[in-house]
Amino acid sequence: MNFCKGLQLLFLIPGFFLAPFTLSGQGQNKPSIIAVKTDKPISLSGKLDDPAWQKAFPVELAFEIRPGENSVVKQKTTVRALYDNETLYLGFLCYDSEPGGIRSHLSDRDRIFQDDYVIATIDTYNNYQRGYEFAVNPQGIQGDLLMMGGDEDLSYDMVWQSAASKCADGWTAEMAIPFKVFSFESAPEQIWTIAFLRCLPRDNRYMMSWTPNDRNIPSYLSQGGLLTGLNGIKPGHSFDLLPYLMAEQSGTRTDPENPESGMDNSPVKVRIGGGVHYAPGPGISFDAVINPDFSQIESDAGQISVNTTFALYYPEKRPFFMSGSDLLQTPMYYSRTINNPLVASKVTGKAGKVSYIALAALDRNTGITVPGEEQSNTVQTSLQSYAGVGRARYDMGNESFIGGLLLSRNFVGGHNYLTGFDWNLKFWKNWYWQGELFLTHTAELNDSTLLHSGREFGSTGYDAAFNGEQYFGRGLHLALMRQSRNYSFALVQNNFSPTYQTYNGMFPSVGTRQSYMQHAYTFYPNKKILKSASIILPVQLTFNYDGLFKEFVVQPGFTLNLIGQTRIQASYMAINYERFRDVMFEGIRRAVVQISTTPVRGLSAGITGQIGRFIYRSQAPQMGTGYNLTATLDLEPASRIKTGFSTSFAKLSDLDDGNEFYNGYIIRNITSFQFTKKLFLRAIFEYNSFGDSFNFYPLVSYKFNAFTMFCAGMTQDLQNYNDQDYLFRPTAHQYFIKLQYLFSR
Repeated sequence: MNFCKGLQLLFLIPGFFLAPFTLSGQGQNKPSIIAVKTDKPISLSGKLDDPAWQKAFPVELAFEIRPGENSVVKQKTTVRALYDNETLYLGFLCYDSEPGGIRSHLSDRDRIFQDDYVIATIDTYNNYQRGYEFAVNPQGIQGDLLMMGGDEDLSYDMVWQSAASKCADGWTAEMAIPFKVFSFESAPEQIWTIAFLRCLPRDNRYMMSWTPNDRNIPSYLSQGGLLTGLNGIKPGHSFDLLPYLMAEQSGTRTDPENPESGMDNSPVKVRIGGGVHYAPGPGISFDAVINPDFSQIESDAGQISVNTTFALYYPEKRPFFMSGSDLLQTPMYYSRTINNPLVASKVTGKAGKVSYIALAALDRNTGITVPGEEQSNTVQTSLQSYAGVGRARYDMGNESFIGGLLLSRNFVGGHNYLTGFDWNLKFWKNWYWQGELFLTHTAELNDSTLLHSGREFGSTGYDAAFNGEQYFGRGLHLALMRQSRNYSFALVQNNFSPTYQTYNGMFPSVGTRQSYMQHAYTFYPNKKILKSASIILPVQLTFNYDGLFKEFVVQPGFTLNLIGQTRIQASYMAINYERFRDVMFEGIRRAVVQISTTPVRGLSAGITGQIGRFIYRSQAPQMGTGYNLTATLDLEPASRIKTGFSTSFAKLSDLDDGNEFYNGYIIRNITSFQFTKKLFLRAIFEYNSFGDSFNFYPLVSYKFNAFTMFCAGMTQDLQNYNDQDYLFRPTAHQYFIKLQYLFSR
């Protein structure tokens, strides 16, 4: 008898007696999984061979929810739960009739979601606002996320343990999740919402669920089951200290325009700082950082900014700002505006149905984005500022809430304040009414050397220059949506006055009243080649605050989900009128396409972009024809090796005479070699033809967990000063080593 079959027999008897059990009167008769208490901690081997697992009651993932619709699963999967006073244990038994087809790679954490994996999603408050997600692949590599409504935050990290093992009939996995990573209320018995999924990527991406999934109900989390049997556990009282020590040496060319100028090399600098996390009781935690190291271990991917008049957005990667981020999912707040804080602190918590967060930071080298109707200005300064964030949300259950938001940014001689409230109300099972109302007040800095501009804010009499003006601004976002199995509908209204500003947010476009409507209908043939198909019809109409027409777009399209994990999205701007810099452009028709595919193990590819007519957004705008395209290719030739290529192309030529306005590309490669689960070597290469520059970022890292790590690396920036010799010369470099260690109790 092989190992997996033996495990099946061990778990058959308790499953036979208790499989049909549900907790009556809770969660509308949702199915439940009973966690059985164990006297001592479970030893994780990944093989489910600790004798305590024999006491657990299994549940089966019996429903294929993608691409099937609660159909019979391709492979059998069972899950069981144990716990002690400190930890929740989950064990997965994943059968596979073709074990040679299992897709799994040794990789860094959070990079497993193209593999086979299992995932558990836990909502400790049963209000479907936030779910903690824990995933493991057959190599035992972890992935963790935070589910917020219909979105998932991959940057969210927690400290927990996992292990996995392959066997002749499939694979097994174990999770050990400390209760202190959760926030939950004190009660003699805990009953939590929990959902289980197994991803089986083969010719299609099969998703197998413990509970059935009704596609007429948009929320996945609300359709989970219940985790019961947790008696006598208490919210964790935790204290974490995360100090770091970093040494670096950097250099820059004294005259970036002259390749013969020397390099200005700084001495080696040592930087010390860290953070502290303290959770004194249920539902509240405190965090603080002093001189934090907010350097980017993985550089931001280059973005093509040519022909773009608004500021670009880059995702947040800094740990301090990622916890509590579920309460701050709004473009009014963009944490990367807090650029280089000397000190920052925050408190997050939940009292009854009220969730809250308050954050304060003393920021150095503050950057300011001044929005506008047709362009924005981003000003980088050496000024200090005080940033404040306050957010509270009252959860009404079933995804509904109302909330309030306060943002402040104070300088010596200027400020920006924002206050507002928002709501999300769910009704009739799959209808949502969402809204945000905001009021801002800005007192500009009185220093035109920072920003001298004659750009006016509509007909308000104010302009973008920093000349000490003061003004109020108003913002409104309303949305009515229906999301169902077949027909979906959205009606959106956005009104943001010309003087609306948020120095704490990424909101570069204001001064317009925009109406948007979209209809979509989805079919599910679920045939061998075609799994599902959708047709969409969005319409957008925009005026400025003086009543002047700005834009009208009708863009029909379709989406196809095909065999080979292939997805095709395409649309066409059939009607597109836009007024830009007082010039009316008609017939700006172009195609929009997005294609992704993972046809075989270790190969993923995609292309996204637009082809057709564009406005060349210069001071004297013209109509042009061209494209913006990004192609990607990800390869995993061996279990330990990953390499990914991306190339972004942009070209625009005059529609009348064919002369090029611009033509260029950015090529980026990330290659990593995973020596062990904790040790990896990674290198990033990037060439930007617009600036004829080359960047090289190698890094070696050893991660004990999500926060304890040692790394060493460098950045090297080079420039080609002569198109004839193609000789790249260094313009800047940095060498660094860093040790960061999490002390936790």
